[in-house]
Amino acid sequence: MSYFKTTILVCITIAISASVFAQEKPQQFQSKGNPIFTHAYTADPAALVKNDTLWLYTGHDFEGGQKSYKMKDWLVFSTSDMINWTEHPIPLKITDFAWAKSGDAYAGHVQEKNGKYYWYISTNWSGIGVAVADNPAGPFKDALGKPLLTNKDCFASTHSWACIDPATFIDDDGQAWIFWGNRECYYAKLKDNMIEIDGEIKQIEFDGFEFTEAPWIHKKDGKYYLTYATEFPEKIAYAMADNIEGPYEYKGILNEIAGNSNTNHQAVVEFKDQWYFIYHNGGINTDGGSYSRSVCIDKLYYNSDGTLKRIVMTTEGVDPAL
Repeated sequence: MSYFKTTILVCITIAISASVFAQEKPQQFQSKGNPIFTHAYTADPAALVKNDTLWLYTGHDFEGGQKSYKMKDWLVFSTSDMINWTEHPIPLKITDFAWAKSGDAYAGHVQEKNGKYYWYISTNWSGIGVAVADNPAGPFKDALGKPLLTNKDCFASTHSWACIDPATFIDDDGQAWIFWGNRECYYAKLKDNMIEIDGEIKQIEFDGFEFTEAPWIHKKDGKYYLTYATEFPEKIAYAMADNIEGPYEYKGILNEIAGNSNTNHQAVVEFKDQWYFIYHNGGINTDGGSYSRSVCIDKLYYNSDGTLKRIVMTTEGVDPAL
């Protein structure tokens, strides 16, 4: 091979290597409002606060104009002020779960316990899995080599996508819980190792509970709040209880249909003394939609009696969190 050809190949190899390396490095950017990410299509947000940093985990829709859900990996972002964000290297892919035959990287939730980070994910047909990492940015790896939950655990369901949308919550006494489901809402305790179900799987039911999917539990001033997607196209409704297992009382709609998206999936989190409602819509112009969604953030407010004020979805988004 000539010196000229060798030099070209070396230069090409260096350029490719540099490009790959750049893609593997964290990328920093500023949010300009809602949607907060416009360089990628993101959905199904889940938030975790660690010290002075908010970690945001999302699904990853394919590029605009899709006719169905195409999701092959998950993304992770972090911020200390809700404006300046870091996108970390891809932390988890559906192919990291050898048992996940469906190939769908559906909604998930990350929880920290005992210095480990556990990512509960849904794969549509195959069930709910859990991955683990030593760092909130990952990389995560399959903790079980099999599903944590499958349709067999969804005893009141008959359709094949019942076992989706896991959300976890650790109560003040240290007990971890997991909620999930489509059409029916299930819950159970997690063992201290966070990768086994502890005891009986139960179902949440109460008057006015028209549950579609996307359960999320948060707690404030001794009250438990269950938010969830209802009907289709989806709105977010909520209920309240004095105990995590209920009984829950339906309180109404929290968030209306999020523009240009049939689904609506939320995270509720307190960060630097302010509560936030994180959700997705189809708001990227002009290629957003139900299958190419985008994560947004607006503030969450409480009434004096503890009930929630309805979310005002904005283009401007939130102010810096100081």
